[in-house]
Amino acid sequence: MSVIATSPASTPWWRSRGVRRFARHKLAIIGLVMITLLTLACVIGPYLLPYDSLYIDLRARFAPPLTGYHFLGTDPLGRDIAARLLEAGRISLLVGFFAMLLSTVVGTVIGVVSGYFGGAIGATLMRFVDAFLSFPSIFLLLALAALLQPTPIMITVIIALTSWMEVARIVEAEVRSLRERDFVQASRMIGLSSAHIMFREILPNAMGPIIVAATLTVARAILLEAYVSFLGYGIQPPLPSWGNMLNGAQQYLSTAPWLAIIPGITITIAVTSFNFIGDGLRDALDVRSDHM
Repeated sequence: MSVIATSPASTPWWRSRGVRRFARHKLAIIGLVMITLLTLACVIGPYLLPYDSLYIDLRARFAPPLTGYHFLGTDPLGRDIAARLLEAGRISLLVGFFAMLLSTVVGTVIGVVSGYFGGAIGATLMRFVDAFLSFPSIFLLLALAALLQPTPIMITVIIALTSWMEVARIVEAEVRSLRERDFVQASRMIGLSSAHIMFREILPNAMGPIIVAATLTVARAILLEAYVSFLGYGIQPPLPSWGNMLNGAQQYLSTAPWLAIIPGITITIAVTSFNFIGDGLRDALDVRSDHM
């Protein structure tokens, strides 16, 4: 019963109109390349370095970049910045990805149910969303992080709990516009259950905005994790994250600026790249942008 537009069977997916629209978005391609390289570096890089993130070389404390084997320098304890940066990247990217996954699932379920049923159910769920939105998310995030044990899993859950509302609103609006379409009416007439219609018929047709929102949520989650860790309420040392690397560097800005510059640039690259990818996906999944 789904009405998702499909390409002819003879056309491979990499030649579809959506892929061509995405490929025309040069910033999105740059973002995709940067995220791919950053992810590969974080996954493979630590195994290629001569030092791990916990190795302490007291004789090389505050070594500047391009010093011997420490090509990104060392921190106040003599730990290799490159090793810590890549190890921190694993944690920050995993927190961003799983926070996105959890917040997207929660927001999608609430948005689909609210948009499909409408009436009292929809109004109640949307007022619930509004109640969460009425609290500044960063203060809610800091409050929860201060009260709970700041492990990577807990930080992921906390970020997801403060990020699902935007997804819920996007999905609710999309489902509300789809629920009166002919294919939904036909599904009701043949006796399909509401759950089947919501999640097997309507949801696949609303995936475009969800994918875009999910991509942008990854960027927001990485930024939030860095923010809370920078303030000391996130990932705790000796486990590295990009945020707590910035936290440890703030008192050495004048004497060892690379301690802050290197993780700061990495955060900027990751967040900007995901935002570029989100913009490209928005254009690729919007059929109105196809002028071919």
